[in-house]
Amino acid sequence: MTKRNAQSRHEVQTQSVACSLTINGEAHGPDHPGAACEVYMRRFKDGATIVVEPFRAKPFPLIKDLVVDRSALDRIVQAGGFVAARAGSAPEANSIPIAKHHADRAMEAAACIGCGACAAACPNASAMLFTAAKVSHLAFLPQGQPERTSRVLKMVAAMDAEGFGNCTNTYECEAVCPAKISASLIAKLNREYVTASLRRNAGE
Repeated sequence: MTKRNAQSRHEVQTQSVACSLTINGEAHGPDHPGAACEVYMRRFKDGATIVVEPFRAKPFPLIKDLVVDRSALDRIVQAGGFVAARAGSAPEANSIPIAKHHADRAMEAAACIGCGACAAACPNASAMLFTAAKVSHLAFLPQGQPERTSRVLKMVAAMDAEGFGNCTNTYECEAVCPAKISASLIAKLNREYVTASLRRNAGE
């Protein structure tokens, strides 16, 4: 853990070294959904050999022992920029009508803890599921609309620049995700990207 105080469960999870472990060839170990820090020794047979390795993905360079640098994911999020929404006290919950389906999907996408298991498990080291979650949880909400077009273009460009591979629909990302992020969000990301590209080319 880092020395600074953790402010949320999200921060605790994303700063933990355990979030970048491969156990017996599986990102986060054999219990899915779940993070490596939630794997109990009783999950393994007595006398079994347990192989613990760091995540293996080119964008996650090894620092030392089992520690890898996952700041590539932070740079993807940073590329998305800010949200031009009014800051201050929380507004009345019913003041901005949001369809329940959209609200539920946004919450599901926002559950991503940014551990990078999706990229580590993917044979192409693709970060499409991570990027899809970060793009989608704002795209589903009114607060994310002003920068919707520029956000997806910048984040996908950053993802490519970091050296992550392309998605070939093996669904390994969905299988190991501790937050149970659905791979259907990748289709959402592709739609957002194509729409944004067409708007950019049309000069909008």
